[in-house]
Amino acid sequence: MTAVLPLVDQFALGLDAPICLTWELTYACNLACVHCLSSSGKRDPNELTTQQCEAVIDELQRMKVFYVNIGGGEPTVRPDFWHLLDYAVAHQVGVKFSTNGIMIDKEKAARIAATDYVDVQISLDGATAEVNDAVRGAGSYATALRALENLAEAGFKDAKISVVVTRHNVTQLDEFKALADRFGATLRLTRLRPSGRGADVWDELHPTADQQRVLYDWLVLAGEGVLTGDSFFHLAGFGEPLAGLNLCGAGRVVCLIDPVGDVYACPFAIHSEFLAGNLLRDGGFHKVWRESPLFEELRRPQTGGACAKCAHYDSCRGGCMAAKFFTGLPLDGPDPECIVGYGEQALADRSAAAVLPKPDGDHSHGGPVRGQAPKPRAAGEPVPVTIGHRPDRGCDESPLVGLQLSSRA
Repeated sequence: MTAVLPLVDQFALGLDAPICLTWELTYACNLACVHCLSSSGKRDPNELTTQQCEAVIDELQRMKVFYVNIGGGEPTVRPDFWHLLDYAVAHQVGVKFSTNGIMIDKEKAARIAATDYVDVQISLDGATAEVNDAVRGAGSYATALRALENLAEAGFKDAKISVVVTRHNVTQLDEFKALADRFGATLRLTRLRPSGRGADVWDELHPTADQQRVLYDWLVLAGEGVLTGDSFFHLAGFGEPLAGLNLCGAGRVVCLIDPVGDVYACPFAIHSEFLAGNLLRDGGFHKVWRESPLFEELRRPQTGGACAKCAHYDSCRGGCMAAKFFTGLPLDGPDPECIVGYGEQALADRSAAAVLPKPDGDHSHGGPVRGQAPKPRAAGEPVPVTIGHRPDRGCDESPLVGLQLSSRA
């Protein structure tokens, strides 16, 4: 009789199609969050066209991808966003999209509530405006709450409040849960990764060792009532595993498609080291997913490296690949937030001359966002997206006012 591998081990060896994939439709964003993993702000003039996006969705349908997690940038500022959402649903590809809420007025909220197989995540990084707006920008707290109110009023069931946990909001977990309950939403906590602009603020913002323990204990008590997207499996060494797969799914069960069609192993590792291919150059997503040498390498059995001897390895499996890479630690070494302290020691042992990896592209605004001074834009440079003054209502002014969209040649 053939032995059947446990499900988690089957996932570690990769699947014929991802369970879900993250698709960043655009780098354009009206905000400039200090921890943005894709350094978003400006639109790349070479982002996939509407027709190319439709072709990707057709391919996902053929591969039987269950759903796609659409993000950015701010995906709703793409003029064809709502068309692509409807197109995906019509082709049996469920959509979960993440938004800062800027476009979720009453009309759009009603449209979402009337559409099947759509889930919405509203990003919020503080349970109060003071904490949130310090990270996401002035007025962003009010914008997010307005979106949640509009969705609740429209009868949309179970929106998600998506929170990146930092040392400044980890004390607000109960308040976040109360906010979710207030709007009939579900709280989703994710880990701060040192990628994109997050690399510049990680030392300042990532939770302390004591706060990591507080977070773990709180998540255990919350159980499956709070989602984590497998963000915190590095904390499993504290005791019982948290709800979820509890392993790095990069290139195995998840991946990222960026706005120009590049495919990366992980949404948090936008770097050439983790670039598996490009949809346009390499024969489409199916071929990249099935035949990429990088993905084949990630799906081979892992040895565990220096962590294999640790008593907690079977629980945490060495932690997050992206967190290690962007803090300059070896991929077969400890997670920088290792609960035993090995990561802290590894960080201290890094050479003072070590140059930390940086993402391949920085799409940050040149200004005026978060007080940045404007700078001239060279020919071919990504197009800035700004909203001028912040509207009282999202329908009063589009983030795309004044934006000249150039079609791809």
